[in-house]
Amino acid sequence: MTDTARVLKEARDQSRLTALDYAKVLCSDFMELHGDRQFADDGAIIGGIGHLGQDPVTIIGIQKGKNLHDNLHRNFGQPHPEGYRKALRLMKQAEKFGRPIVTLINTAGAFPGIGAEERGQGEAIARNLLEMSDLKVPIIAVIIGEGGSGGALALAVADKVWMLENTIYAVLSPEGFASILWKDGSRASEAAQLMKITSRELLQMGVIDHIIAERGYFSSEIIDNLRDQLIKEFTELKKLTLDQLVEKRYHKFRLF
Repeated sequence: MTDTARVLKEARDQSRLTALDYAKVLCSDFMELHGDRQFADDGAIIGGIGHLGQDPVTIIGIQKGKNLHDNLHRNFGQPHPEGYRKALRLMKQAEKFGRPIVTLINTAGAFPGIGAEERGQGEAIARNLLEMSDLKVPIIAVIIGEGGSGGALALAVADKVWMLENTIYAVLSPEGFASILWKDGSRASEAAQLMKITSRELLQMGVIDHIIAERGYFSSEIIDNLRDQLIKEFTELKKLTLDQLVEKRYHKFRLF
């Protein structure tokens, strides 16, 4: 097994911590908020408020399930448009009250079902990209498993984009890439190597800003390390004026 194939397997491992697990450990007083105020409460997107250190933050994440029943409720971590609209509602709320935002990303992609398309999946993702680019609060996105396609990017227009060491970030799944390029989804491992989807490769290309070291999928050391780095980075980002913050974020993504 190649190193890329190993990372791909570990990124998808069901024993990984979920976004809700991280939120509850990063913020001991985390309070989840629900609904998009338009259609429904999407279980694939979680969000809420809590204290990171001494400061209030908003945490938003894409939630996978831990078993079959939970995965059915979470739609296997594939958000509907109402999920992205819930996320945007919470981000605008964070902007109103001056709270920094942490997004936790783990999805194979947005849900491609007919109902999601009828309710404006593409518009919901595009709206998040547009609005996040101009939010006047610091944003840090952390990929904690899979970062798949526009479904992941809809929460990743951030001042800093971080990845856990054994996670992936890609425009589509390696299986999808192989099916399109070679008409053979079984060549996913080969496709993954061509796609440059690992944290180290993406850091070298400048797509992400930082890698969080992993030693197993869950340990107090990883969580404590992530919390400390988030607090430190938000302290630095808060030194910028709001105009400087938005301008730097804009130029960061214009480079691509």
